[in-house]
Amino acid sequence: MNKIEKALMHGLFVHLHHNIDKVIDFKLFKELNEQVSNVWPGALLVGPDANDDAAVFRVPGIDGLFVGKMESHCSPCVPRPYDAAATGAGGAMRDVVAMGGRPIFLLDFVGTRPVDQDVIVGPCGFAGECTCGGCRVMKSGERLNLMMKGVRDMCAAMDVFVIGGGFSSSFSDIVPAVVVAVFGKLVTKAPLTKPAKKAGDKIILIGRTGNDGNDTLYRAGLVDTMRPAEALFAEEKTAMAAALAAFETGRIHACSDLGAAGIGAAVCESARYGGFGAKVDLTGIPVKVKDITAEEILICETQARYIVQVDAADADAVVEAAKTKTEYVTIIGEITDDNKEIFKYKGETVAVIPNRPSGDQMAALE
Repeated sequence: MNKIEKALMHGLFVHLHHNIDKVIDFKLFKELNEQVSNVWPGALLVGPDANDDAAVFRVPGIDGLFVGKMESHCSPCVPRPYDAAATGAGGAMRDVVAMGGRPIFLLDFVGTRPVDQDVIVGPCGFAGECTCGGCRVMKSGERLNLMMKGVRDMCAAMDVFVIGGGFSSSFSDIVPAVVVAVFGKLVTKAPLTKPAKKAGDKIILIGRTGNDGNDTLYRAGLVDTMRPAEALFAEEKTAMAAALAAFETGRIHACSDLGAAGIGAAVCESARYGGFGAKVDLTGIPVKVKDITAEEILICETQARYIVQVDAADADAVVEAAKTKTEYVTIIGEITDDNKEIFKYKGETVAVIPNRPSGDQMAALE
């Protein structure tokens, strides 16, 4: 197991962001939802037990299907409050899009220290004392306004209403709470669920990749400095438009947004959940910065990106449709009839991720 494999496998199989079921018993919610379905039959199509990008539901008496997702970006608000709050909102919107929906409404909740208390904004914020010389000391209320502006600006870029939310100034922790819930309407005939559907399907990437959002690499010790994901307002709107144009072809089999652990997590989870493997070539992926490394392309959480899967015979048509909105549309690999995901870069295999790690592999990740 090399360092890249260890970083990605830790994110996929150990870190709680991708393993919420280790601390929350989703069976409780499934049982509840089955009970409530007796009152509202057919109302819930995709619930929390599906472990997909967002929920899909029907409002009784109203035509069409709706999509909802809640997301937090709490710890990134310590070094970068404006971008972190904006990317939290943008990430929840992408999750709605990834199910085949168009985001329309947003609710938010913010919890912070009393507004007159000092907070450190920058890379030393977690330590409570600046040693790098690059942090800012501001009032908690000033940081709050930065976070709210980040949410507001993302909603403005994506044409999404802010319809309400909540606020508390009773938090005592260094990390504020920043939580958003986004709702939209399904624009595809059926939800575009995350699991891969068929071996041979081509994997198409929409958007460009950078070296920001490197949290997974930072935790693995592969980079020295954490670079939280940057908010990409115009690119989010463009990527959504490209994804919706691809959806209009009616040929999409599966879709995922690229959140934590980036391309690696999106491909591995989709293939594994569908009972397949995948082969991906990272070489030709459009990038935003020079001298980017293979592990950064594979794992970084750059915003404004989606992955869609289509039949090989439909790939060119889907690429052409998405390219009416952005030039950054690339076929990067395919789903395989295998039990692992293989990632190559410039002819070299950089990572092989098993769908079911061995006991020894799991022990090495702890």
